Amino acid sequence: MKEEEKNILEEEDIENSENSENSENSENSENSENSENSENSENFESSEEKDPLEAAQEEIEQLKTQILYKTAEFDNYRKRTLKEKAELILNGGEKAVCAILPVIDDMERAIENGEKTEDPVVLREGMELIYQKFMKALESLGVKKIDTEDADFDTDLHEAVAMVPGMGDDKKGKVIDCLQTGYQLNEKVIRHAKVAVGQ
Repeated sequence: MKEEEKNILEEEDIENSENSENSENSENSENSENSENSENSENFESSEEKDPLEAAQEEIEQLKTQILYKTAEFDNYRKRTLKEKAELILNGGEKAVCAILPVIDDMERAIENGEKTEDPVVLREGMELIYQKFMKALESLGVKKIDTEDADFDTDLHEAVAMVPGMGDDKKGKVIDCLQTGYQLNEKVIRHAKVAVGQ
């Protein structure tokens, strides 16, 4: 009986020691897992903290580069615009001069031929041809005469230099005579027509 009790006690001791070892091992493994998990979570958190900062730094650098490019581009545009403006001021009348040059050529030829003839009719015809050519050149540049024949007086187009009384009710407020022709350039009045108006 005593031997059996001893054996039972020894077996219980062995089981208890095995259980305690197992529990210690499981606790150790759990602790190591927990420590690994905590280290991993710390590493993950630190990597999460670094990523937004790095991303923000990269974005700032990109924005700085964009600003530099835009500034340089705007500076080039400003310089180019100033250069074009200066060229326009200097050579703005080039088109007009080129349109008038053929008329000058015709006038020179008319002067040369005028010395060879004394016929006033020929000279008059030459002058009329030159005048028509000149008016066509002006029309190609957008210049046109302000119409005054039987027109109502319009302060936007006409300048009254004389009032003519006693012309009747039908001529009241109408242009009677044009003393100086007016001109428009692309619908803008560049010289008002000087007219006499019925009163």
